[in-house]
Formats: sequence, C-alpha cells, structure tokens
Amino acid sequence: MPPATPSIAPRPTGCPGLARIAAALDGGICRVKLPCGELSAEQACALADAAERHASGVIEVTNRANLQLRGVQAGAEHALTEALVDAGLGPGGRPDSLQSPDRPAQSATSLAADDVRNIMVSPAAGRDPQALADTAGLAREILERLRTDTRLHALSAKFALLLDGGERLAMLDHPHDIWLAAMPASDGDAPLFAFGLAGCPPVAGSGGANRTALAAVPLQQASAWVAALLHTFLDLAGPGITRMRDLLAVRCADELMRHVEARLDFPLLRDETIGAWRRAPADASLRLGAHPQRTEDLWHAGGQPPLGRLNVTSLRGLATLARELGNATLRMTPWQSVLLPDVPSCNVAAAIAGLTALGLACSPDDPLTRLIACAGSTGCAKGLADTKADAVRLASRLPAGAEVHLSGCPRSCAAAHCAPHTLLAVAPGRYDLYRRDAQPEPGFGHCVARHLTIDEAAAHLRRQPGSPIDA
Repeated sequence: MPPATPSIAPRPTGCPGLARIAAALDGGICRVKLPCGELSAEQACALADAAERHASGVIEVTNRANLQLRGVQAGAEHALTEALVDAGLGPGGRPDSLQSPDRPAQSATSLAADDVRNIMVSPAAGRDPQALADTAGLAREILERLRTDTRLHALSAKFALLLDGGERLAMLDHPHDIWLAAMPASDGDAPLFAFGLAGCPPVAGSGGANRTALAAVPLQQASAWVAALLHTFLDLAGPGITRMRDLLAVRCADELMRHVEARLDFPLLRDETIGAWRRAPADASLRLGAHPQRTEDLWHAGGQPPLGRLNVTSLRGLATLARELGNATLRMTPWQSVLLPDVPSCNVAAAIAGLTALGLACSPDDPLTRLIACAGSTGCAKGLADTKADAVRLASRLPAGAEVHLSGCPRSCAAAHCAPHTLLAVAPGRYDLYRRDAQPEPGFGHCVARHLTIDEAAAHLRRQPGSPIDA
C-alpha cells in the first residue's frame, strides 16, 4: 500500500484525525472516526495492536462515539496512520454491516474525507424496539456523499449531523449543525424526517421553546436534502463562517431554506403538525446493562469504562466478548460507553459478567457512569487540575443521582451537552461549581460556589436543590 500521510494536506484545525496527530502533554492524539459508532472485533484488535506499538496504549471513547489513541510516539505517526488504514478504519472502509459490495478499496488520497465523517446515530440504531425508522441506510448514503463529493471536504472538521430514528436509547442533547429526526406521518405512511439547524430535536416535556422543526422530508429524499443543504452552506458561508450557527447569525433560516429548495426538485413539507411535533424522551440508562432488541431473543449488553478510557487489554477483551457472545461487532456510544449488540438471551449473563470483569460499569448506580472528565493537566497544557484523578476521588463521595462534568479549562472538551453540574478547574485540586437550572442557559450555568476542594464540592452537591438530602 502506498504511504498514507504524505499524500494528505490537512486543513488548518486543532482537531485530531486519522492522518493528523494533534500534540498533547502526554504525546500525540489520533482520532478514529467510526461509521455509526461501529467497530468490528477484528478492527478492535488491530486498533489495540497499533495503540500498543505506536502509542501509550490508552484508548478513549469520545462523546461522538469515536475512538482516540493517546500518547502517539514522535516519529510513529505515519506508521500508526498506515496501520489504521490497513485495518479499514479510513473513509473508504466500513464495518461489514455497512459495507457496499461495489465499494472501492481504501486509497491514501481518500483520507482527505476523514474530517467530515461526523454523523451521529443511536448506538441501538436498527435494533431499538421503540425506533420509528432505521437510520443505517441513510447514514450510509450520506457518508458516501461526504467521501466522494470533494467539495464537501471543505466543511469544518467540527461540522456535524444527527440522524435520529426515534430510538429510546439516543443522545438528544448534543447540538448539531444539522439534525434530522423521525416523526410519524399524519397519514400513517412511512415516517417523515423532521429537521432543524444548529441545535437539537425538540423533546416532549423538556422545555426549550426555541427547539422546533423547520420542515420535514420523506426518508427517500433525506439524503438529497442533506446534500443540497451542505452545498448551500458552502455557497453562502463567507470567511470565518465554519459552523451553521455562524451562518444563521448573518442569514435567517428562511432565507437559507429558500436557497436549499432552489437546488431540489421536490418541495419541503411544512404544516402545523411538523412545527408542533415533539420527540418522545430518551433514556440514557439503557446504555448500561442488558436490554431487549427489536428482534426476539436478541439483546444488547452495555458497560462504561472508567471516565471513558480503555486500554489495549480491555479493548481486546471486548473484541473477544463480541466474537463469542454477540455478532463480532462493538458499538461505541456518545456517553463514552460500549455496547455488545445482538447477544442471544442465553449469553446475556455471560456478557454482563464479561464486561464487569474488564472493569466496565454496567449499572447506573455506579457513580463513575455519572461523571465526565477531560484529559486534565496530565494530558493537556490548558488543564489547570488533574480532572481524571479528581473525578475518581469524587466518585466515592458523589450523591446518588448527581451528574457532574469536571473540566480542566473553560473549553469544555469532554462534554458537548449541557451537564446539570460542572466543576471548572481554577487551580490544582480546586474548582468552581456551576449548576444549570434551565434549558437553555449559557455556558456552564450559574456559579454556586468557588475555589472548592473535591471534598467541599461533594458536600455542596449534597446540598443542591433536588439532591437526595434535600428531598
């Protein structure tokens, strides 16, 4: 295979990618984008081998259901990229369940499409009993457009899409540049896909009056609509405009939609039912433990590695579980956890026992499933505290039900959604505590206490409104 890295001219961005290793205090970071969060057991072993040979062996699940390798050794960048490409982890290779029989072989130049593979689906897509639509086919179509349409490679590495099939297990709080969500059709036919820009789908009972769908399209027209919108964005985005929210700051959504419709040979659907539609709430706890899938006698089993970090031993162990007890694939989730899909009923107990033995938490009662922490001062030059170690210390003191995000600096790299509580580092071992009482609320919410130790933060969390002690 020809060398991968020299053929690529990475765009100016700080985001790590497959062929762009970002510098950090603990070595380079290489991010591997997974189509629909899926990783075959074979690819998991190849990734573990590459992390062991060319990096520190630390593998993180990201909040977009991707993986990143930390501690990439200086001088090993090219060999690492080449190993990952050989494992089919570049834009031209996909897991078997998403593989097209006429897909061309991975080429080095196709890695230019790596940055734009930012599509999030439910980790239970195609399997969730509550889903209205299976988004896998639509995801495949859009990923193929992103790979082959070279003009779309000019999109920002942060530009992202959400495809929501109405699953009960779904992340609905991450803002996206474009979101599409399945909604029932009024005539009882196939579901429509409502859509919106620079935000999240509207959810019943969650507030957020500014969350409404702009219009809707049938499933068979959704891919063409996405393509028209992406090209319209590039048509209208001037210098410095890289995200949809930036464009909406200078052009209204109605104007943008008029430009989109001029590119289409079908109308967008608009009526009162679409504007009034609200999605059913999701349940993030379904990522943990075992839950039945749509197909009788099949389950998914899920666990969360401590603070989203795996090592090569645990990743290889997950691959073994997937081969022996499931369908030989893993699904990463935006909560930095892992699912084993398609586990027969007779293997469920063994799957949970296996996840637990690998150090993954399989119950929402485990406090580490309610904590998020960035790399902190041990891995990031901007980090003011060792957030990973402090989060472990907080776990033993965390009140039941409390969800906390520890951030080493104001950039909030670890949490794309709005956490109920945030501890923002101000010095080693010291944090300001923020609470979010309403949606939307800017930043981390409002500050309720400053310069706290972890023990003091735990005491404050116990006294916050709605905590078990106040109930």
